[in-house]
Amino acid sequence: MIQRTGGANLPLHYDKVPLWLSERMAKLGVIMAQAIVHHYGKDEFLRRLANPFWFQSFGAVMGMGWHSSGITTSVIGALKRGLGPLTQELGIYIGVVWSNHQKC
Repeated sequence: MIQRTGGANLPLHYDKVPLWLSERMAKLGVIMAQAIVHHYGKDEFLRRLANPFWFQSFGAVMGMGWHSSGITTSVIGALKRGLGPLTQELGIYIGVVWSNHQKC
């Protein structure tokens, strides 16, 4: 049985990620993804992405604020842009589905 042990109140951010940061995140994300896939394999990279604590840390290392409400979309967007040309080499495909009914 899952037991609730606490909670966190995180602020919502409404602005977009600056272009310079977005480009930097894509470059850094590619380098980190390549290193992990090379040393541990693509299954391990995907397993790590699925871990919410690791994912949050990954986003912070890429340049997002650790408490940013936009970290998920920013990190996945950066990985999609950065890893796009390397999908055949790494065997990792990042697909993003955006809903028309998103609420902020």
